[in-house]
Amino acid sequence: MNTPRQAARQRRRRRTLILGTTVGLTAVSVLAYLLMGSSPDRTADAGPAVAAPAATSQKKAATATATPSATASPTGSPSPKASATTTKAAPSPKDTPQPSREPSTTAPSAGRIKPNTTYRGVATAYKAGVGDGACLFGPSPDLMVAAMNTTDYETSGACGAYVLVRAANGKSITVRITNECPLPCAPGQIDLSEQAFAKLADLKLGRLPITWSLVSPSTVGTISIRYKTGSSQHWCAIQAIDHRNPVRGLEVRGAGGWRQLPRTAYNYFVSADGSGCGGAIRITDIYGEQLTVTGLTVRPNVVQPTQLQFARH
Repeated sequence: MNTPRQAARQRRRRRTLILGTTVGLTAVSVLAYLLMGSSPDRTADAGPAVAAPAATSQKKAATATATPSATASPTGSPSPKASATTTKAAPSPKDTPQPSREPSTTAPSAGRIKPNTTYRGVATAYKAGVGDGACLFGPSPDLMVAAMNTTDYETSGACGAYVLVRAANGKSITVRITNECPLPCAPGQIDLSEQAFAKLADLKLGRLPITWSLVSPSTVGTISIRYKTGSSQHWCAIQAIDHRNPVRGLEVRGAGGWRQLPRTAYNYFVSADGSGCGGAIRITDIYGEQLTVTGLTVRPNVVQPTQLQFARH
């Protein structure tokens, strides 16, 4: 049986043991915490986790910076307004822009009427009046004109083409296509003005076997441009007149750059929303040559001359 003195001594030892254990555990915990905080593995893991958002932000910033630059590129092109201002004076041979002669990869295969190709058909005759027709060129300076069959007319693609027509009797005549010959005109058929037909054979013959091919004559002046009646800055239709070679396409330059206009059967190229109306115009012939016309304004039904013409072929 323990005496009171012994019991008191045992209680002091237990308190000392408990206190020591507590202090020891606390020291171990602090040491473990310090060791974990200074661990190199933990630092390596934290690095990319912090850097990832920074890299993402830089990538987005670069994309945002590049986007306005790409958008601004077309805007940097000369605007129609500026072009008209710089070429407001009457064009002279010295100031005439040099035409681009870079051939298109699709020329001259585009279209039914191709260069260096002979076609067979028949010639018929019609009363041409003043020489006007579906091409809407207006009165012709002479009546050496013809109407092309609907197939080869190809939505006015034949308009303005110069065609050398040969008869079996050896006679020939060069005519300009100003009209369309509807059905029953067959592919290859050309309806000549009575004046042109008469140079090949007697009109009483009615039909004449022929061959014909595209030519690029020397006796041609310069190209003119006309805006159709009703044209404005909000809608316009444009045609080229007196071109040496058939026109394959017409473009206008707007805020977004060059825009190809659709062609109508009545030989005008239409900008339905007004884009490019009154601005620079670029026309391309079937050989791929491009001519750029500047300084013209929207003047409905007025023939505006240029100093440009396609090269001979």
